[in-house]
Amino acid sequence: MLRPLFKKPTLKLTTFSLIQFNQQRELHSRNKKAMEFIAKGWSALKEVDRVIDYCELNDRRLIPLLRAAKENFELALETDNSNTHARFWLSKLHLKYHVPGACKAVGAALLVEAADMGDADAQYELGCRLRVENDYVQSDQQAFYYLEKAVDQMHPGALYLLGAVYLTGDCVKKDVASALWCFHRASEKGHTGAAIAYGSLLLRGVQVPESLTKFSAKRGSSAKTRKNKESPMMNPVEMARQQFQIAAKAGCDLGLRWLDRLEEEEKRLLTK
Repeated sequence: MLRPLFKKPTLKLTTFSLIQFNQQRELHSRNKKAMEFIAKGWSALKEVDRVIDYCELNDRRLIPLLRAAKENFELALETDNSNTHARFWLSKLHLKYHVPGACKAVGAALLVEAADMGDADAQYELGCRLRVENDYVQSDQQAFYYLEKAVDQMHPGALYLLGAVYLTGDCVKKDVASALWCFHRASEKGHTGAAIAYGSLLLRGVQVPESLTKFSAKRGSSAKTRKNKESPMMNPVEMARQQFQIAAKAGCDLGLRWLDRLEEEEKRLLTK
């Protein structure tokens, strides 16, 4: 008499687990299909970006590519409505490109949705737009909010922009140490502007925060062992050289120019 009573909960638990598994599997399948659509749309948009500098923005030859990008991003959203990447790229189409049926209001709404859903690229894009496109609206604090959200996800562009905000004291208290931290992290991710900013500040004699010197020291000590117990921290010129090399390797002409000037800068620092 008691055996059936103990079997029922087990059956219910098994059924519930199976339902959860099927839901997760279906969600994974939708996400995979959406990403395939996004890849197709992104590929078409990259082709537009490749040639758009050599023709008019509303060149008819770009229309098929723009339509293909728009259709694929829309299909991605239909497949998985929670996909933030599809929202972000579709918002860019409406806001930046002369795609048939483009609507800036729709683009703005999609951008805000993607940012609020946690997409780092959308948070950075929205933060930038709030800073430059609202002459009659006090939107600096909103811009700062979204930039911080993107920085939390280590978005290189947001790190660089937030570093510039801290460096200039624009809408926040000036904090050079925080600016250096932002530039350092963005430079690690290959942001050329951050690398140039960080390197030039080092050459100007700006004091590097202790947290960054310890990080550099650990990297330096892992590269080669030192016989004495002196601090393994590099001098400012060597640290700056590393930053300019990052920019130069990424194809930044300014990085190459700074590398050419380093010998003169090193002599100037040594004569102080």
